[in-house]
Amino acid sequence: MKKVLYIVSVLVIAAIVILGFTLKNNPERKSTSNELTVKPTDSKPNPTVDHIAVWTKVEKKEGEVVSNMTLNEKIGQLVLAGIDGTSINKESQQLIEHYLIGGVIFYAKNVNTPDQTVQFVNNLKVANQNNPLPLFTSIDQEGGRVARLPKQVAKLPTSATIGKTNNPDYAFNVGRILGKQLTQFGFNMNFAPVLDVNSNPNNPVIGDRSFSVDPKIVSTLGIQIMKGIEEEHVIPVVKHFPGHGDTSVDSHLELPKVNKTLQQLEQLELIPFKKAIEADADVVMVAHILLPQLDKTYPASMSATIITDLLREQLGFNGLIMTDDMTMKAITNHYGIAQAAVQSVKAGSDVILVAHDPVKVIAVIEALKAAVGSNEISEQRIDESVMRIIELKEKYKLDDEATPKVNIQKINKEIKEVTKKSSHN
Repeated sequence: MKKVLYIVSVLVIAAIVILGFTLKNNPERKSTSNELTVKPTDSKPNPTVDHIAVWTKVEKKEGEVVSNMTLNEKIGQLVLAGIDGTSINKESQQLIEHYLIGGVIFYAKNVNTPDQTVQFVNNLKVANQNNPLPLFTSIDQEGGRVARLPKQVAKLPTSATIGKTNNPDYAFNVGRILGKQLTQFGFNMNFAPVLDVNSNPNNPVIGDRSFSVDPKIVSTLGIQIMKGIEEEHVIPVVKHFPGHGDTSVDSHLELPKVNKTLQQLEQLELIPFKKAIEADADVVMVAHILLPQLDKTYPASMSATIITDLLREQLGFNGLIMTDDMTMKAITNHYGIAQAAVQSVKAGSDVILVAHDPVKVIAVIEALKAAVGSNEISEQRIDESVMRIIELKEKYKLDDEATPKVNIQKINKEIKEVTKKSSHN
């Protein structure tokens, strides 16, 4: 026995000596067990960093957060909900505190004055204080006719007007002002820019919300708007994948159909989305459009062929996938909203947008819970989406801190300066 202990002691001493020699001759690795903490030196100002190790650390951190969440907390994160009124009420408080929703969307009906809007957003954040993740606080603020902030905020031009300038710097500055507007009111997510190509003059829903009939102009200017919004630490949501520009039906009223092949889509509609993904878009909103050449059964927002096969795998998008509002008649005229949400998650959506009616929000959450309970959806599938949600909320450093009173005069002055520059281009 003594002999064995002696041998072990010798081996341990030898290992310590070897380790000390290695550290002495590799000073930049002295205090680290992996590549994450490699420090620059005079001889190596830009040391090699193992990006796989970086991702492993991030993934591990997010995985720990997910593993500490209940199923109810996880499913709540998958739902972004519309709320009623102009101040927090029993229904919106219940959605946050009991159903644990991941975020809210504001419409014009929720917005009255600047002070009221900031106070409303702040009170929703207070209601979320005991939940594991901060809220997405979102709004449609595209500029032009789609602008939901209080009427006291100066207007920005339509996307079509920006398209006519074909000026990327101007587009970036408009995006930056859009982002700054939102941060002033406590919002951290903007459903913009629109990347639809306005190829159908009879389109009742896109029109001047599109930058151009030319997909190259849409790509260039749309990406600059996206980057400008990001500059102000607001999450841009590019929409409406795979392209709503060639429809003659408003999806708020009925399900549009686009009878194009994948090859035809690749030559027009998909170009701006492909470019935006290459430019590191964080969120893509999927439209309620039936594309029978790709999927005869389900609209894009419920289609595994379009969400997983096309957007995830073919176009290589690794960010957050969100549906358009599931209360639109394109869905509700043909499906029960609860089962449509279940199908959408099965198809690959990460976030279900239920923009109207708290009863519908609750129905979607309960349906998702039931689907996991019956193994129609695995909890692992839910975890995948929650991981993406956590990653995005951490990337933009979201929090539920109160937003101070907004300075309307200051933001309006900046808006006028940006639009004035455009008029001289």
